[in-house]
Amino acid sequence: MSADPTQVLAFETDCHIFDGCGFPAPGLHSFLFKPLLGDGDSNVYFNKPMLLALIGSVIVVGFFWAAFRKPKVVPGKLQMVAETGYDFIRRGVVYETIGKKEGEKYVPLVVSLFFFIWMMNLWSIVPVAQFPVTSIIAYPIVLAAIVYITWVSLTFKRHGFVGAFKNFSGYDKSLGAVLPLAMGIELLSNLIVRPFTHAVRLFANMFAGHTLLLLFTIASWYLLNGIGIAYAGVSFVMVIVMTAFELFIQALQAYVFVLLTCTFIQGALAEHH
Repeated sequence: MSADPTQVLAFETDCHIFDGCGFPAPGLHSFLFKPLLGDGDSNVYFNKPMLLALIGSVIVVGFFWAAFRKPKVVPGKLQMVAETGYDFIRRGVVYETIGKKEGEKYVPLVVSLFFFIWMMNLWSIVPVAQFPVTSIIAYPIVLAAIVYITWVSLTFKRHGFVGAFKNFSGYDKSLGAVLPLAMGIELLSNLIVRPFTHAVRLFANMFAGHTLLLLFTIASWYLLNGIGIAYAGVSFVMVIVMTAFELFIQALQAYVFVLLTCTFIQGALAEHH
């Protein structure tokens, strides 16, 4: 039976060093949330990460809608910020990886992925929310699945069945006797390992980052008693340092995700030799 997150939170809040209680270390229970609507036995289930994902989607869509609904030749502040972000992904990621001619049609997909993932990551440091949605593995899996389906279908569309098989398997007759082994490894790597690592890379970084933030935040409160106050100060400094570091990682992981997405698409469009 899983721990009740509200009971765990109450314990963490009331517990201090020298009070006779052990350190309430964060764990899997820190990623469990009681449903806001419905329950485990109901067809309706809606919890905090789902709410944050919904609000985040509205924020991203609303931001770009507000910025571009009445575009001006001389952009205002909001339009300038939106254009800078859009252009950074279009030129710095899509054009650089896929090429301008082939990549233009994929710009909307890549831009949407980047800003959605970034927003989902940013929830980790937003007061009250304080939880990165992408630290729940289901969300990175769905995002990676979208990329995977796009990549595989595009490969078959561009090269046909035989060409796609060669693309996925790295077929190269010059390998001689080791060709079957090499093809098997490439197929496993491309069709199974690649989408798995694409999702897990994002999930693992956000999961670890949130756990570290929780660790130092709880430690700051736990040590806030007697001579432990001095150590609480050090722990609080680490909270600030880790928050700043998380800001960098959140943007970096969104960037890496879309960079890999463009790499996959470029591979699907490239001619097999």
